[in-house]
Amino acid sequence: MNAPVRIEAGDLALLWQLAARAREADSEQTLGFTIVNETLSLIPYRQAAWWRAPLPAPGAVAAVSGLPQSDPGAPYVQWLGEMFRALVKRAAQETSGTGGGAGPGASPDDAQTPGSAAAPAANGDSPTAPSTHPFAFTSAHLSAAVAADWSAWWPMHALWVPLVDRSGRSFGGVVFVRDNAWTHTEEVMLAELAQVWAHALSAFAPRATWTARAKLLLRPGKVRRRALAALALVCVVPVPLSVLAPAEVTAKDPFVVRAPLDGVIDRLYTQPNQRVSPGTPLFALDSTTLASRYAVANKNFDTAQEEYRQTAQLAVIEDKDRLDMALRKGKLDESQVELDYTARELARVRVTAARAGVAVFADPNDWNGKAVSVGEKVMLLADPANVELTVYLPVADDIDVKPGATLTLYPKSSPLSAYDARIDTVAYRAEPTPDGVLAYRVKAAFTDGGARPVLGVMGTARIHGRWVPLAYYVLRRPLTTARQWLGW
Repeated sequence: MNAPVRIEAGDLALLWQLAARAREADSEQTLGFTIVNETLSLIPYRQAAWWRAPLPAPGAVAAVSGLPQSDPGAPYVQWLGEMFRALVKRAAQETSGTGGGAGPGASPDDAQTPGSAAAPAANGDSPTAPSTHPFAFTSAHLSAAVAADWSAWWPMHALWVPLVDRSGRSFGGVVFVRDNAWTHTEEVMLAELAQVWAHALSAFAPRATWTARAKLLLRPGKVRRRALAALALVCVVPVPLSVLAPAEVTAKDPFVVRAPLDGVIDRLYTQPNQRVSPGTPLFALDSTTLASRYAVANKNFDTAQEEYRQTAQLAVIEDKDRLDMALRKGKLDESQVELDYTARELARVRVTAARAGVAVFADPNDWNGKAVSVGEKVMLLADPANVELTVYLPVADDIDVKPGATLTLYPKSSPLSAYDARIDTVAYRAEPTPDGVLAYRVKAAFTDGGARPVLGVMGTARIHGRWVPLAYYVLRRPLTTARQWLGW
């Protein structure tokens, strides 16, 4: 265990002041300037530079001491970039060979991408957690090409301070250089400041996109192999193919009440959903025209009957009247037929229920005064206990439904209820629904032994199809659209 570090009261005050300055920074540029310049009040150094590597771009020199803003074209800044890249490359090599640890390169590889771990191990199995401890290095730890210009820009001793927040996300690191070697106390104080700087930088760092997170997850190694294997396994997991469609509870084998003749509905004697018994009046047509025709037919019959009687009396004494009697008889029979027909039509003006049931129709005001033709449907007489489910399956959602398949009704009026049914018939031809959607009409009977919804309930039906892989279930609609658009 390391011995406790003793820090002077003055240094603690400066440490607190620098931490407060970092937290008060209103931008990343202000924070970078504070890091590389104002730290001089706590730790003596000649130069400092901050190496930042925002996701997913490569690293870059973000701030240099003594300059308000780093110029990427300046020779010193270019050499700093080469030095940092060489340091990162050596760190990756040493991490691959040793699995991480102290020494040069133990953590600068974290500067490649914020939020990433250290470079992957040699076998590519798992990443190494980033190190947060500062470490000293010299030109001997870099390549000869980069170390050749070390003396031209820097003194002998350098210290790398990684910036890693508590979640393990890296924001690069800061390098401090000076003539004297670094002490353990200075490294401890800079490590404490590095945590404050990383926490402050996390407020300005952009959030990683889903694409960047996916690339991080699919890096070469065991993690990628496991992720791809899990994805392939999920794609072939069998799931039941199902589709949602609007549905309505309708009457099964209802009795259709039609208009017996052409006319205008004068009055409705029933109300919607009213129970009726056989012989109960349902509605009546306007009888004004038929009553007039009946009166005329009755008058014609009386006239023809009187003419026939007079002709029959004259035929006793006049031979020519015997010939007219046959003609008068024919006119009498014709007027009789007209009178009987008009009487039957007049009797059919009042329509009664042929059997017991519930009257199913819309608002009575929609029918009062409406002209109807013979055979036109006015209402239904349905048995409330004998219901079925009518589903309107849109053409775009057709999943090759067959009779015998099961479905579940979820009523809108009762969200906690569900009713199971079995498909009886499927229309072979799609027809427009009242909403203007081209759909197949599907009839289903509710399963025996269970509760049934009341007549007129509307909701959504889930039609259960065959078992298919999850990938087909997810990509069925996009593939259908793509084939229709591309024509293959």
